Amino acid sequence: MEKLLIANRGEIAVRIARTAAELGIATVAVHARDDATALHVRAADSAVALRGDGVAAYLDIAAVVRAAVDAGCDAIHLGYGFLSENAAFAQACADAEVNFAGPTPTMLTLFGDKTEARALARAYDVPLLPGTAGPTTPEQAREFLAGLGPGGAVMVKALAGGGGRGLRAVERIEDVEEAVARCCSEAQAAFGRPDVYVERLVRRARHVEVQVAGDGTGAVVHLWERDCTLQRCNQKLVEMAPAVGLPPALHGRLLGAAVQLAQAAKYASLGTFEFLVDRDAPDTFAFMEANPRLQVEYTVTEEITGLDLVALQLRLAEGRTLAELGLTQDRVPAPHRIAVQVSINVEAMQPDGSVRPAGGTLIAWEPPAGPGIRFDGAGYSGWRFHPGFDSLIAKLIVHVPDGSLPRALARASRALGETRTEGLVTNAAFLRALLARPEVATGDVDTRYVEVHAASLLAEAAALPAARTAVAGA
Repeated sequence: MEKLLIANRGEIAVRIARTAAELGIATVAVHARDDATALHVRAADSAVALRGDGVAAYLDIAAVVRAAVDAGCDAIHLGYGFLSENAAFAQACADAEVNFAGPTPTMLTLFGDKTEARALARAYDVPLLPGTAGPTTPEQAREFLAGLGPGGAVMVKALAGGGGRGLRAVERIEDVEEAVARCCSEAQAAFGRPDVYVERLVRRARHVEVQVAGDGTGAVVHLWERDCTLQRCNQKLVEMAPAVGLPPALHGRLLGAAVQLAQAAKYASLGTFEFLVDRDAPDTFAFMEANPRLQVEYTVTEEITGLDLVALQLRLAEGRTLAELGLTQDRVPAPHRIAVQVSINVEAMQPDGSVRPAGGTLIAWEPPAGPGIRFDGAGYSGWRFHPGFDSLIAKLIVHVPDGSLPRALARASRALGETRTEGLVTNAAFLRALLARPEVATGDVDTRYVEVHAASLLAEAAALPAARTAVAGA
């Protein structure tokens, strides 16, 4: 690999450019016409303007592949979001003889369809929640919900894609029609496919995912797990690695299930297998979905293992095997610290937990400092944020060496208090209020915690003092 086109924007595009530079790989950024001042454009060795504006420019398969070919790139990295799970894009890269730094089109098709992914899990006796098979009509969804009996509830889910989009919890028969319609609409807009299915809702769930790496030969390693339980509107807000407090037997079964599924598919590249753990039956779990790409929260895995996952993904894309890279399971470092990531979003939160987009110009941009603090950002003073793009502007990652979750949360809260993003409305104060909750430190939370407590968290956030300037090296 000599020249890499980075078909993304934001902090992940900046990170990919930095890793590529360390590996001696030249980089080319792409940008929408109205995104030319973004930081990722500066981070690459050169940049190419796409022919459209906004998000649509980054979703134009033909334009992105043509940009790579015209720039003389021999590889493309997509990061996450946009086209990162698009099998048609991966095939277009193959047709153009450009190396796609990710899974094969076949694997993207398999794990991009939850029906197929669930069928694979069923074939290997990996636990699943009861659900409908394939595209589901409102009538079929109502029948399934009725069949669960009194107190039953379902989650309506898009069959394609992920990232928390196209999801609705439904408890009443009369709400099924609207929920299915909304999920179908969201799924069509986000993934180009309106199909949905339903599965039984776990009311008090913990969201745990396992990071894997495979080389396409059947060799797979796990890189431990992450806890992504704290979410807002099905979007992850806080991630931790490793997951604290899992029963040892359950922990081993989760890791084993992820590796088994990846081996069965002869998985190549990085991927994540996601599971729900029922807090009311903590020794049980169910496979939810697989994400065949780099995850937003990959950073906490890097912090607990010392591995560079972007570099690993690029080396696997070059055709290296795990053995050649010295990454057999017995050589994967065991977690030696605990890490926490919080996502700083440009958004105005509402008392019901929903958000409305916000824009503006960054007047002051001062990241935090100190031991055990990492800040992956996409802003700079004077930069204008466009609300039409993803709201994520930075990821704050902290770690502590003694494995103490309360200490890690306190460090993250302190760092958030030192983060200045003047000119933009962000969720930083909300995150500080969330991290201060005793239930977060003890692990007594579920995936609906933020939704249920949104109003009180907003009130607590409003009472917090404004960010104070960090002292470099402190």
